[in-house]
Amino acid sequence: MGELDYGGEAGRSPLGADSRVPADLGRAFLTRWKTFVSLGLLTVLFLTAPAPASDHNDPNAVNSIFSNIDVSAADLYDMFAFPAPNAGQPDRIVLALTFAAVPKAGVLDSDMLYRILLAPEPRVVSPWKAGKSLESVLGYFDAVKDKYLNLKASEIRVKVNAEGKATIKFINFPGGDFTQEIATNTATALQSPGGHAIQAFVGGRDDPFFNDLTGFFRSINYAPQFYKIRDDAPPEMRELVTPKSLIELDGNTAFNFDPATPLHGYGLKKDVPPEGLTWSGSGYKKNASGNFVYMYSGKDAQAGKNANAVIVELPLAYLTKDPAGNRIVNAWGESLVLKASGKVKAIPDEGANGGGPFWLRHPWTLPLGLFALAAVFFLRSRKKTVEAAGTSKNSRLEFLLVLASGFLIVVGAALGIVATVLAGQNEIVQARFDPELGDYKLVDTDGQPFADAALNEREDKRQLGANNFFLGPHFIQRLAHLGWGFGPSITALGLKTSFDHGDTKVSIHKTYDLAAEAFPKVAKTLFQELNMPDDRWNPKGLPISLKRPVEIFVPNVIAVDMDTTGTWPYGHRLDDQVATRFLSLFLDMTADFKGKKYHIEILNDPEVLAALPLEPKVPPNPLKNDKEFLPQFPWLADPWPQKY
Repeated sequence: MGELDYGGEAGRSPLGADSRVPADLGRAFLTRWKTFVSLGLLTVLFLTAPAPASDHNDPNAVNSIFSNIDVSAADLYDMFAFPAPNAGQPDRIVLALTFAAVPKAGVLDSDMLYRILLAPEPRVVSPWKAGKSLESVLGYFDAVKDKYLNLKASEIRVKVNAEGKATIKFINFPGGDFTQEIATNTATALQSPGGHAIQAFVGGRDDPFFNDLTGFFRSINYAPQFYKIRDDAPPEMRELVTPKSLIELDGNTAFNFDPATPLHGYGLKKDVPPEGLTWSGSGYKKNASGNFVYMYSGKDAQAGKNANAVIVELPLAYLTKDPAGNRIVNAWGESLVLKASGKVKAIPDEGANGGGPFWLRHPWTLPLGLFALAAVFFLRSRKKTVEAAGTSKNSRLEFLLVLASGFLIVVGAALGIVATVLAGQNEIVQARFDPELGDYKLVDTDGQPFADAALNEREDKRQLGANNFFLGPHFIQRLAHLGWGFGPSITALGLKTSFDHGDTKVSIHKTYDLAAEAFPKVAKTLFQELNMPDDRWNPKGLPISLKRPVEIFVPNVIAVDMDTTGTWPYGHRLDDQVATRFLSLFLDMTADFKGKKYHIEILNDPEVLAALPLEPKVPPNPLKNDKEFLPQFPWLADPWPQKY
């Protein structure tokens, strides 16, 4: 897909510095500049607005955390992607998409279709040579947009019929496309037309997600985990205006752990009290020992529970004609439901992403806007010129206006052709014309862990997958919002934070309307390199750059580096402690603890935990899954005998 290029001279006129504009035409334009600028801005805002709209319980339309929504097979849980241990053999990649076990583990909903999309590319140098400013971040988002709007991804497509047979399709693979029917709940060996050996599994597994979800929801004051709240309740009844924090707030009785009701938030939900859910305290809570109280318990919220999954292991040589050069594999997943089934009614038939950006769905809208602008320009300027001249026409000016209008029409036609080509290449638009996909609507997408639960706020309309570059500015604002909660609580514990909260002593609830306002506070968090715990992630000792948060979540894909172990953020392995690693974004990676540099798992370090004025002294993420993962395909453990 090529190296990102977001350079250039911002704001430079497309006519060039030496362009000459006829004086009469220039004066005619300048006298009407307010009209033209207003029309132009309205056109741009209308055409570039985002489409209307890996974690558990998202998006909201299938979020069973709400009291009135049932568990849905459309609810994606996680996307895992990592290199398979090869022992000197050619590179292979493991892909596992997990989702709710509905109707039950090992039995899949025949109204569902699941997709795993893949896009290989070369590893590129860090794109931040142009600087670390808001302009460079927005330029990066724009470069990502240019790449993914021209992307034709390879695809693994799976659906199961009423008899329980799974049809798996491999589409747009350089190694050859093919379709095969396989039995569910059985590891099956497949072979591509080119002779590539592929392993596939569709069926029930132990849920590989091991995370203290209740602790995370407690830290962001997410009420539906603890109280009976419907999905149609006001948005402020989801994440409350109570400040986010890693440690308990004094007097926050709505969310602080109560020994009298230990199951609150762990399956037990209360009615919303008549006085509402508010906090009026002013500091952090301390226990009898004088320590702060951690929001996390170290418990695995999914222990003993199952999921359904699509698991595939395939050679890199099947995915790309240049496995030696294309060392990064971008992977993401989607769930789609049959429109005729009437399921997930909250999402329209156009799908959660609204069918893509407006200008991609209607590529000729942009040139039509220019045509209209040309007509307005000509008619209004001609009218004013005639008025100024009394009763005679200025033929020279009229000729120039006609010429200018014609130029806008030609440019508009060219843009229409370009937009049509881009629309035809874009994966979102292609799906609208796919004979099979046209019968389904997109419900959920999954890429990076915590992209939805932490950053997208689980909104139905933000299920954009790799096309989430439209959410780039929101990502900056949201990260700053989280920083005002997590940053001061990190400081209170005696650790150093990457978020600039000034001398604020206690977490506060602060939101932003503009990325420009949020950026100064979150700049260090966005740009800092994330230190790894040791060198095991890079077994070949290659000069691979450390990741920065700004490049992890946009686009919302798992970028698997085939020369690493594939541990997050260089992939997503089954054993990655993703919550601990996500929270590490807010730690200052230039700081050290007793000579040990901060890294993405320092909150797991027993020596660090022992030194913190904090109880319980547990990591945010449990250290292991409830079942041991398998050492070979299908990698995920067998399902539990219980029915969930």
